[in-house]
Amino acid sequence: MASSLLSPFCRPEEDPFLLLQSTLSCVERILMLSAGKPLRRTWIEHPYGEEEITLLEEEVLPAIQQCLQRVDAIDAVLQEEQDAQMALEQLRQELAAKAEGADADEALSPL
Repeated sequence: MASSLLSPFCRPEEDPFLLLQSTLSCVERILMLSAGKPLRRTWIEHPYGEEEITLLEEEVLPAIQQCLQRVDAIDAVLQEEQDAQMALEQLRQELAAKAEGADADEALSPL
């Protein structure tokens, strides 16, 4: 996944996929730290027990991971396209510079 360093494109809090990555990390950490203890929820008196925790581990976490893998694949395609465009632009600039140099040499050469 892309880095959350300062970006010229958006702030980290505006990138929904950074939030998704952070969510995955937090849920994994909570599950690891709970080590079989029930997980309390703010909206219901009954905490998540073993069955609900198993559902999180077997269904929710893999779904988030799969989503992030797909995002990475999409990002890779976009990065390849951007790299190709940048290489093409650099080649155009080099050809233009060579053409200007050839025109200058031609103008300086005696008839």
